[in-house]
Amino acid sequence: MNTFVNKPALLNRVGVLALCALASGAVSTAFANVQIGQAAPEFALTDVSGKSVKLSDFKGKHVVLEWTNPKCPFVVKHYGSKNMQTIQATYAKKGVVWLAVSSTAVGHEDYFKPADFSKQLQTAGATTDAILMDADGKVGKTYGAKTTPHMYIVDPQGTLVYAGGIDDKRSANPADIASSKNYVRAALDEALAGKPISVATSTPYGCSVKYN
Repeated sequence: MNTFVNKPALLNRVGVLALCALASGAVSTAFANVQIGQAAPEFALTDVSGKSVKLSDFKGKHVVLEWTNPKCPFVVKHYGSKNMQTIQATYAKKGVVWLAVSSTAVGHEDYFKPADFSKQLQTAGATTDAILMDADGKVGKTYGAKTTPHMYIVDPQGTLVYAGGIDDKRSANPADIASSKNYVRAALDEALAGKPISVATSTPYGCSVKYN
């Protein structure tokens, strides 16, 4: 079963999920307060093949961190429409590294074992350099990842230059993508051109990250 396919049943859940997800930013958490313009926190996570991957492995390149959950309707919005895969492929050609991260806790109904998680993204046609497992949630909480999706961009010097939502249309409706302002695309275009990021932070939206 391909979770990333848009289905009426999923879209019918949007009202409840959107209320929970959009309110999540106001919930007090123990998350670290990562700062734009400062060094992105180093981490080492195991990918779906069992290989250790560190953020510093990619120093000298722009890196996108995408917190994701294939069962989240807001993630389905961007994968079912191929929006996320198109962005991944476009910037892979420009040398951008893309790391997908799952901080879903083992035992939660949304948790995928590494092989199954990999299959989900591969079946969807994702273009990622690594799919990383953060089941204990330490890296997600260090970065303050609250939703799926929640997006971060790190520049070649290891500085965090963007953190927030993928775009400005906080819904799970794929029809909203065409008229949205995609913050990740805009930030990558500016960063690759050596320009300051016009919108370096935005409010993330989606399902809450299913931390332990």
